Amino acid sequence: MNGTTKISKFISLVLWHRPETIGISLDESGWAVIAELVEKSRKVGVVLTSDQIQKIVAASDKQRFAISADGLRIRANQGHSITVDLSFDATEPPQRLYHGTAVNNIPAIRHQGLLKGNRQHVHLSLDLECAIDVGMRHGKPVVLLIDAGRMYMDGFDFFLSQNGVWLTDHVPAEYLTLQNKTS
Repeated sequence: MNGTTKISKFISLVLWHRPETIGISLDESGWAVIAELVEKSRKVGVVLTSDQIQKIVAASDKQRFAISADGLRIRANQGHSITVDLSFDATEPPQRLYHGTAVNNIPAIRHQGLLKGNRQHVHLSLDLECAIDVGMRHGKPVVLLIDAGRMYMDGFDFFLSQNGVWLTDHVPAEYLTLQNKTS
């Protein structure tokens, strides 16, 4: 793992899950002051600069983070296990969305549907390839097709994060279809 990847993972830990590990607080919308992130990170032995943070955010193909318009703050676009208000407006989703997971999760999903677990939302992909990539992170991948259009018509809310990840609170099993193509 290269230095940039390590720093990105560290920032993810702090902004998604545990800001207290370095003694910072996120505001109600999940924003952290970059200067404070740099300063407090050094105190725990992680040396990073504002310039490094800017480059990581700009170069990230997954666009996990956003920099505020004034360039002074950073936040995660989604994925939080802590409560933050990302101020997303409910949005009509495409008819179909996808969710990648590991094959060993399928029995529980068939029973409970997709649960957000320790995150604020269930994460859904717009395309099959992205869902396969996500599933591969968890083991032998399997992809579920979500009938998002029907869910929306049935009253479920969907949100679109800044980096194109679709979010919802729960996907009941009745809206899921197992896809065969995962390679």
